[in-house]
Amino acid sequence: MAIKGLEQQQIAQRLARQTEKTRVNVRSLNEECGIFGVWGRQDAAQLTYYGLHALQHRGQEGAGIVSNNKGHLWQERGLGLLSDVFRDPARIEALTGTAAIGHVRYATAGSHGVENIQPLMVNFHDMQISLAHNGNLTNAMSLRKDLEEEGAIFQSSSDSEILLHLIRRSKANTFVGKLKEALNIVRGGFAFLLLTPHGMYAALDPHAFRPFVVGQMPEGNYIVTSETAALDVIGARFVRDVQPGELLAIDDNGLTIDSYTKNTTLNIDSMEYIYFARPDSTIYGVNVHKARKRMGAALAAEQPVPDADIVVGVPNSSLSAAAGFAEATGLPNEMGLVKNQYIARTFIEPTQDKRERAVRMKLSAVKDVVRDKNVVLVDDSIVRGTTSMFIVRMLKEAGAKSVHVRIASPIFKFPSFYGIDMQTTKELMGANNTLDEMREKIEADSLGFLSVDQLVKAIDLPYDGQGTGLTTAYFDGHYPSPIYDYAASLSYFVAKDLVDFAPEPTTTYHPRQVSSLRNEETLADGTIHLDSQTIQGVE
Repeated sequence: MAIKGLEQQQIAQRLARQTEKTRVNVRSLNEECGIFGVWGRQDAAQLTYYGLHALQHRGQEGAGIVSNNKGHLWQERGLGLLSDVFRDPARIEALTGTAAIGHVRYATAGSHGVENIQPLMVNFHDMQISLAHNGNLTNAMSLRKDLEEEGAIFQSSSDSEILLHLIRRSKANTFVGKLKEALNIVRGGFAFLLLTPHGMYAALDPHAFRPFVVGQMPEGNYIVTSETAALDVIGARFVRDVQPGELLAIDDNGLTIDSYTKNTTLNIDSMEYIYFARPDSTIYGVNVHKARKRMGAALAAEQPVPDADIVVGVPNSSLSAAAGFAEATGLPNEMGLVKNQYIARTFIEPTQDKRERAVRMKLSAVKDVVRDKNVVLVDDSIVRGTTSMFIVRMLKEAGAKSVHVRIASPIFKFPSFYGIDMQTTKELMGANNTLDEMREKIEADSLGFLSVDQLVKAIDLPYDGQGTGLTTAYFDGHYPSPIYDYAASLSYFVAKDLVDFAPEPTTTYHPRQVSSLRNEETLADGTIHLDSQTIQGVE
């Protein structure tokens, strides 16, 4: 029995290592992307370009747009920033038509070929379909294996392609029926945009891990995109947040809001508020900048620095939290660091080597500001610790008397499985070091983090349902859903009772549980219909 038990343990360990390796090489192809779609505009592709430009912070490895010209889909995509991909005006000019969807992509490792750049497009004998995806499917490896064994041939290594295969294999009579069936098979975090010759479809996972919003142009055309900031750029007004489990259909008749499942809950990824979303975006009624300011103020109360002279925020995502810290303490909020705005965000660089080089290139210390000062350095998070170490060194080399690092989020202890680049526990500094060890490694004079409770209070989501309405699993180990193919990678922490997983929801979340959302009148058939000229039904 002992030998058999040891063999089973060794098998489990090998599976965990294989899972971790696969996560690096496959799963990380869909990390924090940005998506945008519009229907019924003569300038659809150009509008999509502007919308994606506002989402460039969500992905810098590749970009693409697919347009619908009288029922024919045309694709343009490539590696690099949006402006690089569409540097040649002819590429946008080729995207004629009155509807379009677009995607900016971020990948951490694995295949970086153009075949993984979205929107993906397939040509069936009876129709074309294009798909853009933000998130990560937690059962993608199992589904792909099953599909391949049944004869499916994949053109990319992206988990997003799985949905297209599931749609095609469905025996439902209508496209919407096929799509609903496919959406009920995939698990994890996803915001999907699909374009067909006859309509545009948007679907959000049953937990609402990823932000997803609907806007409307003054002329009545509907927009669906990742953040409200993209609506502002193109002059669209915000209509509503897409709700968990919803399926939206947009065509020449307007917008129909349906659902593909009634088993829903609300678990917005807290990292959207902490880091990823633009400060001028609003998620479920909460402005990101204001939330970050509250995080900074809460951090000042929980982790004070008695002898501090100035507060310095790490540009750009930590400036709001630094403002909140300074305002709460009465300390001067100084520009002690200057960012080269033409350098990409280091957190979303594809390799660690590139991240380290980028840190040296993108930030400079202002010597006359920090010299002989006790500096409170406010940052939004510490994941790997590389960036923090270089910044602390930089400030001290510039003459800072001391550098006290304050992080406006809790300690990262566990990886993400819903679409953010925190691939393995091995990579997370907070999972493998004590607080004092972390302080020593980043060479700070002191180090403090915001607590999970204060983070939730600072975000201040106006939610009165079960739980907090947020995902904080990376900090506290309480995952809001099973992680399926990745379960083996956390088996050690489950055994130590450090991690647990909630079952998939069996009850229905309702938007009325978030006071900032408008009440919606549901029709007898369970749908909400909005024509393209009004927004009746969401007032």
